[in-house]
Parts: sequence; C-alpha cells; structure tokens
Amino acid sequence: MEEISEIILNNESFIYSIANRFAKYKNKEDLFQAGCIGMIEAYKNYDKSRNVKFTSYAYKYIYGEMSKFVREDHTIKLSKDMSKLKNKIEIVRNHLTQNFMRFPTIKELSDYLEIEEETIEQILNHKDPFSIDEIVKEDLQLHELIPDKQTDYDALITLKDEIEKLNEPERTIMLERYFEDLTQTEIAKNLGLSQVDVSRKEKKVLTKLRQTIN
Repeated sequence: MEEISEIILNNESFIYSIANRFAKYKNKEDLFQAGCIGMIEAYKNYDKSRNVKFTSYAYKYIYGEMSKFVREDHTIKLSKDMSKLKNKIEIVRNHLTQNFMRFPTIKELSDYLEIEEETIEQILNHKDPFSIDEIVKEDLQLHELIPDKQTDYDALITLKDEIEKLNEPERTIMLERYFEDLTQTEIAKNLGLSQVDVSRKEKKVLTKLRQTIN
C-alpha cells in the first residue's frame, strides 16, 4: 500500500470535499488538518479483506475528526460567550430586583440590556449540548439509522446522500442538525421558523430515513 503521505496527497480533494460540508466553518485548512488525522487512523485500521473501498472506509474517520474539531472549537467559544453574557444578565437581574423589590421579567431584562428576549431565555435555561444518542421520537435515534455491525461506511454515505435529496427546508435542517451540530433553536433562527416547527420536521424526516435505509 502507498505511504500515508501519498495517500493524503492522492485524496486531498476528497478530504477538502468533506471539509466543504461544514459550510459555516470558515477555516477549511484547520478542517483539512483534522481530516488528515482521520485519514491516518483509517489507513492504520483498513482491512482490504473486507472488500470496502478505502475512501468509503475512511469517510467516517475523516468526518469524525472534523466534527470533533468543530464541536470542541464551537463549544469553547460558546462556553466563553455564554458565561460572559450569563454573568452580565445575573448582575442586571440582581440590580433590578433591588430596584423593583421583585424579580424582573424577561422583557424587563431584555429592555435594560437591549438583548432579544429569546437570547436571554436561552442563556438562563441553557442545557447541555445535543447528543447523537438523544432520543428524538420514542425509541428512534439517529445512530440506529446506521448499521452497528462493524460500522457500515457505505450506509453512512447512503444516509448523507438521502439527506441531500430532501426538499427545503428539511434538507437544511438535517444537514445543520447532524452534520454541523447546530441546535434546533439555532436552525429555527437561521430559517425563520419556530423551534417547534424544526422539531416536527426533523422527527418526520428521521422516520422516513429509517424506512428508506433499513
């Protein structure tokens, strides 16, 4: 088999094509480097006897390393911004509580801080980030759409292809939800929908994908 440096060189466009799927992450060079790490791991574990094309096998490794990089980078930035804003909200809330002799409403905080009410609610009610194992409809989970035995990488690519075939806004919802790690609230804001609408469409598509792929 070719040396890993040659493997990366020969598959450079393939790695960049995966990086381009993270449309909102601008630094593609960082993603490319993360993808190279994934390619190396795939190279180490690849077994020709399984009769799986190397790029199909390597896809999950590359995409996984890129997702991890974006998620950790996003989490660090989000954590700092949220912490700073939450402290600011708490200071103002304490100040207004003393003035009003009661807890201020979200609207009063919004007016004072000149921040949207929705943003303040999200900060004050912040929960842990979405997990791929989150139950989205009864016992339906995203990872169940992908075979568990020896991880079928071709099935993973099939899943992505099926999502690409969806009409809007379902296509954007699924790509941003599961391939860019955005929350339902973030997607709703991007598309001008309510979080409830995004949740309903997501569950509908997941049910359809499960029937198509299985």
